[in-house]
Amino acid sequence: MHILQSRRALVLVTSAAVAAGIGLGVAPAAQAANGKVTIANTLPRWLGHASKSAVTPFAATTQTVRVYLTPNGGADALNAAVAAVSDPSSAQYRQFLTSAQYDAKYAPTQAQVDQVSGYLSGAGLAVTGVEAHHRYVEASGTTSQLGSAFGVQLGTFTHDGQTVTAPSSAAAVPTGIAGTVLTVTGLDTTSYTKSANRISPADQKAAKGATNPNVTPPTGFVNARPCSLYYGQVSAQYQADFSTPLPKFQGQTLSYAPCGYTGPQFRAAYENNSSLTGKGATVAITDAYAWQKIAKDANQYAENHGDGSYKPGQLTQNLPGSYNRRAQCDPSGWSGEETLDVEAVHAMAPDANIRYYASSSCFDDDFLATLGRVVDENVAQVVTNSWSDLEQNESAANVAAYEQVFKQGALQGQSFLFSSGDNGDELANSALKQVDYPASDPYVTAAGGTSTGIDASGAISMQTGWGTQKYSLSANGKSWTSVGYLYGAGGGYSALFNRPSYQNGVVANAARGVPDVSMDADPSTGMLIGQTQTFPDGVHYGEYRIGGTSLASPLLAGFASLGVQKNGTGFGLLNPLLYSAPDGAITDVRPAKDLGVVRVDYANGFDGSGGLLYSVRTFNQDSSLTTTKGWDTVTGLGVPNPKLLAAIPSAR
Repeated sequence: MHILQSRRALVLVTSAAVAAGIGLGVAPAAQAANGKVTIANTLPRWLGHASKSAVTPFAATTQTVRVYLTPNGGADALNAAVAAVSDPSSAQYRQFLTSAQYDAKYAPTQAQVDQVSGYLSGAGLAVTGVEAHHRYVEASGTTSQLGSAFGVQLGTFTHDGQTVTAPSSAAAVPTGIAGTVLTVTGLDTTSYTKSANRISPADQKAAKGATNPNVTPPTGFVNARPCSLYYGQVSAQYQADFSTPLPKFQGQTLSYAPCGYTGPQFRAAYENNSSLTGKGATVAITDAYAWQKIAKDANQYAENHGDGSYKPGQLTQNLPGSYNRRAQCDPSGWSGEETLDVEAVHAMAPDANIRYYASSSCFDDDFLATLGRVVDENVAQVVTNSWSDLEQNESAANVAAYEQVFKQGALQGQSFLFSSGDNGDELANSALKQVDYPASDPYVTAAGGTSTGIDASGAISMQTGWGTQKYSLSANGKSWTSVGYLYGAGGGYSALFNRPSYQNGVVANAARGVPDVSMDADPSTGMLIGQTQTFPDGVHYGEYRIGGTSLASPLLAGFASLGVQKNGTGFGLLNPLLYSAPDGAITDVRPAKDLGVVRVDYANGFDGSGGLLYSVRTFNQDSSLTTTKGWDTVTGLGVPNPKLLAAIPSAR
């Protein structure tokens, strides 16, 4: 059944085609001169700017690798199936598989596992495990053994602040198993991590190296007053004493920032108070670690703000057997991300089931295992992920491993959403204009960000791109002094992926454009959330405003769950649907006449005893990215609206 009437035939570009000619090497193999076959995506992308400090590490040094296996039937067959099931003009459109059907047709077979395991054992490596659904075979050995097994010389390199062991050439395997090997991870010991895309109000740091499975409550934060209950409510003509004047900003009298939007405001603004509530749909959330007070906090927040209490079994968790790398990943900070994600989904879809999947850490290998649990359980139709890293930091091997999961999800009717990042074009953050990954992957939907004004009636009265320059109040209180660029929605053009066909005729650049759609992300027009925190007077529940594309992604997931409820099933890869949506179903986002808002903060973060800080936070100044007519690098196509839900046929 077609969801929307397509304006053009859309065929998803497969990853091999996407990568062609740009050096990503997702296509796994090429014949080498020595008779072996190289696995092109195992060549570290950072080699060009690394320094080599040793030829070969000590032979006694051991490493663990994962050999990912090619899908049964071959990558081309899987890619073609994903393209067909995602294409509104295809006869196979949305003919989804169960996870058992996927495994029977595409999961690597036991024979493939035995073939690779036998080779690894014969090369002197110890086979230490096989992933439950045969995604990879894990093995360990000395660097000398690994080098011999994969036809590489492992050396010690320094790059991007890390000293690592890695090969100086792509791995190679014998012709007999080459067709079975998708990629190899672990030869390069670079730490590949992901960060949450939220703009935190305070420094939320965990106790370093803590072994307790519980997470330390983050440092408490309280939004100062005055603030506006709705956009534009309180004019910023005076300071908090309502007698000391505040200067205008570029000739405009601004309003004080909203105190933080709540569920009723978001449902009115984005859903027009639809009768759809997400009932029967399940939204998965992935983050690192697990916040032990999430159920209590989320229920208190929902009761405080009219979202309705969680029904028994509505909020559930899928947890790993253990957690690790706590010192590197800040579990306390991740607790705020989990809180935001859960409360934002529930705010948009009060009856949707929420299934939280905790990663053992913020490292790629653990997130890959977490996403694997999501697709293997296959209980969620929508999956929101508010984390990413710079695209330049992602290895081609990890991309191949991530896409293995995204493609399975697409075939099962699961939609993967990723926040696009909070550093605009990333130039100030990395000295290179780039996008974030996994948001840039063609098999996921990238959620960008807006600055959003919701008025007293619940209508959107102002909407533009999220990008913030900060101006602080001068010492004499008579002018605003520029501090510079703070943050903004991530976007731009991928260096890894060519433009997928669903963006043809929409994105002019030949590369994959980011983001796809957007929702509110500006922390100055953000969401009020509630969490147990550590305050000077003790540990207790408190509420504060927060933003980032970490907000946009769960808001979008909640909205998508309404479509799942109406249609009775999931959508799989959302992008072909979004790029062929009826006219007016996605609101184009343009520059706005409002320049920004005034924000007032407690200097100490929790009360007025240390004084107040005043600043202007501007709108639509997102590094070099611009908000324009049609698709743009800040907001993508724009913001989905109730007309998109109306275009979805009801379940029969």
